[in-house]
Amino acid sequence: MKINFFKYQGAGNDFILINHMDSPLKNIDNDLIKQLCHRRFGIGADGLMFITKHDDYDFEMHYFNADGQLGSMCGNGGRCIVAFAKHLGIINKETNFLAVDGPHYARISESGAWIDLQMIDVEMITRDGDAYVLNTGSPHFVKIQEDLKNFDVFNEGRNIRYNEIYSEKGININFVEDFGNYLFVRTYERGVEDETYACGTGVTAVAMAMAKHKNQRGHIETNIKVLGGDIKIDFDYDGQKFTNVFLCGPAKLVFEGETDQSI
Repeated sequence: MKINFFKYQGAGNDFILINHMDSPLKNIDNDLIKQLCHRRFGIGADGLMFITKHDDYDFEMHYFNADGQLGSMCGNGGRCIVAFAKHLGIINKETNFLAVDGPHYARISESGAWIDLQMIDVEMITRDGDAYVLNTGSPHFVKIQEDLKNFDVFNEGRNIRYNEIYSEKGININFVEDFGNYLFVRTYERGVEDETYACGTGVTAVAMAMAKHKNQRGHIETNIKVLGGDIKIDFDYDGQKFTNVFLCGPAKLVFEGETDQSI
């Protein structure tokens, strides 16, 4: 049985999207998802998403990591599935949809190429040595790093992700260098188990951690550069809680295709 798929990318974070609006999800083949995401033996992607119907929202997002396992919230994936929903004619300029971490609102630019996705509020940030640890829909470890362009993100990130504290549940490792008018971020992502070109929940976590680190308050807009392009994070911070959080960036259809595998 052939199935139609769509390939999207948001700042270089790439995803396979499949329209499942007409039937419920069941009997998910996790090994097949892993194969489809494989960059040598499959389509190739950082993750795979199904879009399904929901009685109370415009749609529901189901995200699977490249390892084939059900994932936590993916911010860039969220922006891409909003663009996909518009492509399918499910929504127009704005939407309310459901993801694994709860409801999300998003708005779409006039061109359709830029998505502002509202993320969850965040209150708890802890420390691990000189790093910050927080959950923005997915768990993140944020560490300031000089000369990040030449830093060994894969090995250093993997060492932290698989240490005795984080190995069981996993965590995404974000390294950040502050250039004043923007932050440069590189991320080792669990589930992909490699560096990705961008991580939406990761750059959101970085922006929050740096606001706390620099004792900023009020409405804060943070420009972020990742390997795959530019992203902007907006939020309000009163010193205790981050609210009105928006992850803003591009989402683009790359190509459409068919696979003869049945999902």
